[in-house]
Amino acid sequence: MNDIRTLTTSELQQRLDRDSGLHLVNVQTDQFFNGELIPGSRRAPLDSLTQGLASVPKDAVIVTYCAGPTCTQGEEAARQLLGLGYTNVRSYLDGLEGWKAAGNEIVKPEPLPAA
Repeated sequence: MNDIRTLTTSELQQRLDRDSGLHLVNVQTDQFFNGELIPGSRRAPLDSLTQGLASVPKDAVIVTYCAGPTCTQGEEAARQLLGLGYTNVRSYLDGLEGWKAAGNEIVKPEPLPAA
């Protein structure tokens, strides 16, 4: 099985500061998503990950994350992406919990209108 490369909170902060091409992805499924995102990230829930990242090149830098260290969805998403041929994938294990604990801001995107 592929070894998942990971990032710490400070490493993620540094990468976000200097890498405008980084794809930061919250992979929490709807069951667990609480409406919070790390600024600059987008949602691609684990159960529809391939659709959410269909337009992202296979060699793009992708960082997956979920709620925090006890959530395994970020690692699972990274594993799936590597299995699909993406070559530059990392998992941010501290997730939203670690991001907020470090004093960083979060954003709450506007909900989509009900269909």
